[in-house]
Amino acid sequence: MPKKSVKLYTDNVIEEFYKHLANGTISNLHIPHSDVFYVREAVQNHYGRPFTLEHVEWAMRMEGWTDGSDK
Repeated sequence: MPKKSVKLYTDNVIEEFYKHLANGTISNLHIPHSDVFYVREAVQNHYGRPFTLEHVEWAMRMEGWTDGSDK
């Protein structure tokens, strides 16, 4: 049975990664695809306000984007 991933929706990606590594739960960790980070930077520059990784990834999926893991 495949393990479910834990969605990582924090701006402290490195800290969260190391916390999961120390707890032995790294296999359950979901780090957003690099596309999400690039798109978030672009929309923040365009709109002049911050967006969460969760919001950006959700919006991208609503627009039809996939990270390729569902193939």
